[in-house]
Amino acid sequence: MASLVTYKYIKQNPAIMTYIRRADKVLEAIGYTEHSFAHVERVAQTASMILSELNYPERQVELVKIAGMMHDIGNVINRADHAQSGAVMAFRLLDNLSMPAEEICSIISAIGNHDEGTAAPIDEISAALIIADKTDVRRSRVRNHDLITFDIHDRVNYAVEESNVCFNENKTSLILELKIDTNISSVMEYFEIFLQRMILCKKAAQFFGLKFEMIINGTTVL
Repeated sequence: MASLVTYKYIKQNPAIMTYIRRADKVLEAIGYTEHSFAHVERVAQTASMILSELNYPERQVELVKIAGMMHDIGNVINRADHAQSGAVMAFRLLDNLSMPAEEICSIISAIGNHDEGTAAPIDEISAALIIADKTDVRRSRVRNHDLITFDIHDRVNYAVEESNVCFNENKTSLILELKIDTNISSVMEYFEIFLQRMILCKKAAQFFGLKFEMIINGTTVL
């Protein structure tokens, strides 16, 4: 059964947009970096780029964009276990939109498997979502504008002046390219807080038979 639920439709759904907005408010209140529309839309676009470049069917590309848009809604309940609570919320929302069960399964499995503590690249949608989510590091995610009171997460994100995810020329590797201001944060500090995420990206890339590489300031570090 064909589904009428599209990424465009999800973006125009007032309830889902409210959950995304309120989930980000929760994270703002407890001092986390930006997880609002800039983040989820970037995740959706990066994840869809990965599947498109690997020639997955158009509907799979659409599903990963929907998963990317909805993946953090569980934060409206609590940061703890937000992947699992978000998956349950997404099930109810998508089921109420009469989305086919097979498609709902793909989306909620990806949402439920995107957080470091419990994540696993179980299929192409979850693998692409993991990579897209964990590689979104950038200055504009930092809410705190007082450099004196920066913690390490603020400092590392703020130090990233440019961030890009792309394939190498023969599509054997996925590459995260970063330009970091080392006067603000060292490369070592980046790995100190993001090592687990990069290991997860490596596992997700392996699902596609790819290597995961990281280039910081023009030097390959992973």
